[in-house]
Amino acid sequence: MDVTTKLPTMDDGALAILHANAERLMRLGTPSQQAAALALLPSIKAELTVRSAAKRSKSKAEAPARKRAIKPAAAAAR
Repeated sequence: MDVTTKLPTMDDGALAILHANAERLMRLGTPSQQAAALALLPSIKAELTVRSAAKRSKSKAEAPARKRAIKPAAAAAR
């Protein structure tokens, strides 16, 4: 199984570590490590973009509910 097929199942922390390692290997790795990192980075960045968009979308969807929940408490404080 290729690493790129595992990206969607990785948790955010593991994906962040993989991204950092690939970036580091691009700078400091051997030529074969640099080539592997170069091949993997677009897939990692695409997965990070998808997750970021999903989080923004979820946050926007939850924002009205948070505002409704805060209003009664703010009114009671007055």
